[in-house]
Amino acid sequence: MRGALMMLVATAAFSGMHASIRAASTGLHPFEIAFFRNFFALFVLLPILARTGFAVLRTRRLGLYVLRGTLNTGAMLCFFFALSITPLVQVTALSFTAPLFATLGAALVLGEVVRGRRWAAMFVGLLGMLVILRPGLVALDTGSILVIVSSALWALAILCIKRLSSTESSVAITAYMAIVMAPLTGIAAIPFWQWPSAEQYLVLGFIALLGTIAQTCMNQALHEADASAVLPLDFAKLIWTSILGYVLFFEIPDIWVYVGGAMIFGAATYISVRESRLKKQGKL
Repeated sequence: MRGALMMLVATAAFSGMHASIRAASTGLHPFEIAFFRNFFALFVLLPILARTGFAVLRTRRLGLYVLRGTLNTGAMLCFFFALSITPLVQVTALSFTAPLFATLGAALVLGEVVRGRRWAAMFVGLLGMLVILRPGLVALDTGSILVIVSSALWALAILCIKRLSSTESSVAITAYMAIVMAPLTGIAAIPFWQWPSAEQYLVLGFIALLGTIAQTCMNQALHEADASAVLPLDFAKLIWTSILGYVLFFEIPDIWVYVGGAMIFGAATYISVRESRLKKQGKL
């Protein structure tokens, strides 16, 4: 029950953060919002590093950290820009494709054995993506393409994290993410820079706060309960974003977004649960 509650709080916080990014993008460029998201994260990490000791940052895998941060930066910039121009529910539904791309990447890049059931789940998830996009029936919009690119880049970043986690601590992986991404997103924001107003600083701080709450609650949910018990609750993001999109931005997505989103989410959840069980059995 604690794990389920933490996961529901995480989905609400993620959805609130995405809605806040959408609202903030009316006055600030999404790249600048991404920079402040990472800049404020550095201040959140300082007390953690002070407690664990900065020696945790010593590494022989700096190149892989930089690659992971670069991929993550590309994913974040695409995702934040998509949030500024695409309905919240559609962004959320398409973002569920990340585990599908990660499994495909693990098979092609890491040589991980993927058998029939996970291939079938990936096929269903990709069909769900086509249900949402309906190429040939409706024009492909820039925001949807950016979300798919973001999911693919994030999937590659996940592969880097898998490599790093074999030798590096979770604190170091998290710290280097912010250390690399803050300057990279700052460089991307320079052409669009404008100093935020006092009210905008509050919104940016709120975005960082919601992001921290979301990550912390999600990690705690996975600590409290098995992934197979809490991952299905991630579907609540579609409910929260539907409510927020309608109330704040008067967005009413068509039924195909929900149908395709359910297909993608079901496939991604099955893959995640299946991989969790295979790891417990020592087969992955």
